[in-house]
Amino acid sequence: MEELYLFQDQMIRSSNFLFKRDFSDQIEWEERLIGLIGTRGVGKTTIMLQHLIATTNNRNETLYITIDNLGKPVESLFYLARKFFQSGGKRLYIDEIHKFPDWGIELKNIYDLLPALKVVFSGSSMLKLTDNNTDLSRRAVIYQIPGLSFREFLQINLSVKLPVLTLSSVLTEHESLANSLAAQFQPLAWLDKYMKYGFYPYFLQSEATYGIKLNATINYVLENEISNLLKADIRTIQKFKRLLKTIASSVPFQPNITKLAESLELNRITLLSYLNFLDNAEVTVSLYNSGSFYGALSKPGKILLMHPNLAYCLSPETINQGNLRESFVVSQLKTKHKIELSKTADFLIDEKITLEVGGKSKTQRQLKNTPDGFIIADNLEVGFKNKIPMWLLGFLY
Repeated sequence: MEELYLFQDQMIRSSNFLFKRDFSDQIEWEERLIGLIGTRGVGKTTIMLQHLIATTNNRNETLYITIDNLGKPVESLFYLARKFFQSGGKRLYIDEIHKFPDWGIELKNIYDLLPALKVVFSGSSMLKLTDNNTDLSRRAVIYQIPGLSFREFLQINLSVKLPVLTLSSVLTEHESLANSLAAQFQPLAWLDKYMKYGFYPYFLQSEATYGIKLNATINYVLENEISNLLKADIRTIQKFKRLLKTIASSVPFQPNITKLAESLELNRITLLSYLNFLDNAEVTVSLYNSGSFYGALSKPGKILLMHPNLAYCLSPETINQGNLRESFVVSQLKTKHKIELSKTADFLIDEKITLEVGGKSKTQRQLKNTPDGFIIADNLEVGFKNKIPMWLLGFLY
């Protein structure tokens, strides 16, 4: 056990926290079993370690371990947790839980048999809480950790505190909000930077190598996380890469499932399952027509990249401003809102708000006779009436 405490001490000493994820304030830390789920690099480990440091008075009451780097592999997380608890432990932090065999059973046993021990765990965005052996959905409180919002990106770079806005306030008070915020920074210049390298905090290490690290993250998701879940061979992963390249070079992608399946030598159901995996891995976002039934094997009406940075990484030679706009709008909205394809414009939000996305010269044509219709305009610092500057949507979380 002392060896694990020494590793925790080393992690704390080596942690150079250049930022704090505001998302940490939304977590109910006193729950018995908390899961932080998200893609590699969004800051799950940072959130865990920052909370550990902020709340720890007695070194032996908390323990941080990462399955990626256990000094000596343990046969059972439950036995480790029990030993920690018996020595006075109160809160156990387990990083990269999805890499431990039968992790679901281990967490279930800890939860059921050590009720006084609080556990925080992190895992891949593809983590399943329900399988044939155990169901954690009724035990764990799960938080999906998104990438940095435009607001958080600004806070880190400008060392200022900026407000979280509601969508309702953005739609109704956008002129005063934009005037107030734009007096503090240049929103359009900063938005351009965010589009290229702002979604993951590792831009703090180097803007120049951001694309390399993002590409490595994508490859890791495909070659390790998806590959392990599917027990896939190299040929299957190559098909995933071809599929992703096709989407990246043509987003917003309106898929012809039959033709796409033929080009990848897949049947329709397999292709739809691949698209679902990319969505669950938070590489893409599939959108469906409003009012229609849709599930994991339904054909999406449109497929977008999860965030604009991916376009610069996956298909820099075919960057399209319209594609970047839609990807930005969806990435900022999806954390708190339901997004569907509108029958008359681009998006229907929460089944009632219609959004048309475009440049600052975008007209009202698609919104004619549409109640609760708004234009989300790029390259616009301050809007007017129902034309809202796109950058304000970056303040929703």
